[in-house]
Formats: sequence, structure tokens, C-alpha cells
Amino acid sequence: MGDSSSYELVDQNQDFMVIYKKPGIGFHREADEPGVFEQAKLGEQLVEAYPVHRLDKVTSGLLLIAKTAEANQELTEAFAQRRVEKYYLALSDKKPKKKQGLIKGDMVAARRGAWKLLPSSINPAVTQFFSCGAGQGLRLFLLKPHTGKTHQLRVALKSLGAPIVGDSLYGDALQAKKQDRCYLHAYSLQFDFKGKTYVYRELPREGQNFLSEEFRKAVNAYLCPDALPWPEL
Repeated sequence: MGDSSSYELVDQNQDFMVIYKKPGIGFHREADEPGVFEQAKLGEQLVEAYPVHRLDKVTSGLLLIAKTAEANQELTEAFAQRRVEKYYLALSDKKPKKKQGLIKGDMVAARRGAWKLLPSSINPAVTQFFSCGAGQGLRLFLLKPHTGKTHQLRVALKSLGAPIVGDSLYGDALQAKKQDRCYLHAYSLQFDFKGKTYVYRELPREGQNFLSEEFRKAVNAYLCPDALPWPEL
């Protein structure tokens, strides 16, 4: 229990559980293959389970699942009201237009299931970021999304001219095939629940570039993401 080909258990209590989702597994069932949500519910023998938020198939990292309807309502509201601090790690092999700052704009559907960023800000996707060199021509991004739009971070980095390594939808599809994964990882979750603050951080466990010595050195700058000098929005 607590460990399968699709996830590993990080923590659980009577109200929720936190799992580490592995890359390449969908959140929901795809044909005959159960998604990570279903696998975690079965694997931990839960009578009830509620998806508080989701991760893309290509993304690894922390995923929060409620175990009661009451917990689901409170946690879902916390996400909706942007009271949950989320941080992601990503790698790009392209030089970004700017090394840190804010990416903001409306998102609209494009071709092939992709999305694109517009210059307008009627109902914008909002992402703050820092970045630093990570050796071997790679750049490490620490991303702080303030909204939860589909593909938001992948679109944000493409808009900087620095699509994520291994992202076949928003980067070079041929180059992406040569990579062992898409290098996007849900690294940190912080939220208040029933008067207590919970903080979870898990570094990525899969992918040659995420396991390199250069990455491990670079990510040291981001081990306490909430302590960084994030500007006021």
C-alpha cells in the first residue's frame, strides 16, 4: 500500500491524503487504464475520495485528495479563493525573454488541444517566476501560479520563448521525443486546514535532468520558495 507504478503516498489523515504522482499517468481513466486518482483510491482502500485539484498527465509531483465531502468542500474553496500556495519546478533549454517576473494574460484554445496566451487580461492566467542556470545549457524555473488554468505553466514558459524540455505540445515535438519526460514538477503545497498549516515539498524523482548534480545544486536556491522576495501582485 502507498506505493504503485503511478503514485507514492506522502501523508494522510482522516480528512485528506497527499500523494506523489509520477509522470506519464493521467489523472482520470483512459480507456482500460485507471488514472492516478482511481489507483490511489483503490490502493489506499478509501471508501470516499474527492479530487481537490488535478495535474497534467506529463506532470509529476504533489497531489491533494480529500477523504470526506466536508474536507473536499473546505479544501476546494481554499484553492478557488487562492489561499493555497503552489510552487512548480521546470527546466527549459532555451533562453527566456526575461529571467524573473510576471506572466499574465488571457488564455484561449488553440490547435491540437493546446492553449495560447493573449495580451488581454479580462480573466487572466497569472504566474510569477524566478529562474537560474542549471548547467548543460538548461535553465531552472521556479513557478508560482496564482490561477489554475489548463496548461497554464506550459503556456507561460512558451510565451517566454522557453518551452519546457520534453513538452511535445508546446515545444519541439521531435526534440521532445528524445527526452525521457516532460520536465514539469509540482514541488510544493502549502495550505491551512482546520486551523493548522500544512506544508509539503517533494523534489522530482524521475528524469535524467532532474536527477543530475547540476540540478541538485541549482535547486538549492529554491528549497524555501515562500521565503523568496516575491513582489506584490
